[in-house]
Amino acid sequence: MSEADAAALLVVRLVLGTVMIVHGLNHWRGGGGIDGTANWFRGLNLRRPRLQAWLSVLTETGAGVLLLIGLFTPLACAAVISVMLVAGLLAHRRNGFFVFKDGYEYVLVLAVLALALSAWGPGDYAVDTASGIELTGWAGAGVAGGVAAAATAGLLGMFWRPRGET
Repeated sequence: MSEADAAALLVVRLVLGTVMIVHGLNHWRGGGGIDGTANWFRGLNLRRPRLQAWLSVLTETGAGVLLLIGLFTPLACAAVISVMLVAGLLAHRRNGFFVFKDGYEYVLVLAVLALALSAWGPGDYAVDTASGIELTGWAGAGVAGGVAAAATAGLLGMFWRPRGET
């Protein structure tokens, strides 16, 4: 891997990881805090909204930390993809594409970037690489995409109810 490739992957991991950490912490401490986040999840028809709020904080901050250090990169990417899929499907899809109309543009970019990162691998400056557990290419993308799809389906199947259902 060239020095430029390694540096680019490091920047992608650091930015995506930081975005996820800040997003997770905002669900916890920002605006309305956990109660506000839980109310937002309730409005999306998710059962056990307070649990969902805490799970979002843990998933987003945990994935962000893993991305920062480059550890279990495909699983960290799976967490990002799953969070973005849930947000895109439940909160943004009905609003169309553009983020300025609360559409799915932003969550799509983060999910696709995470999927691409899982294929590219974490780069030379990562715990995965240093410890010899780096998983890249189709295998890395397959793990990230498969785990994300299963996690999203599991969460929606267990906790989401369309409007009008109890």
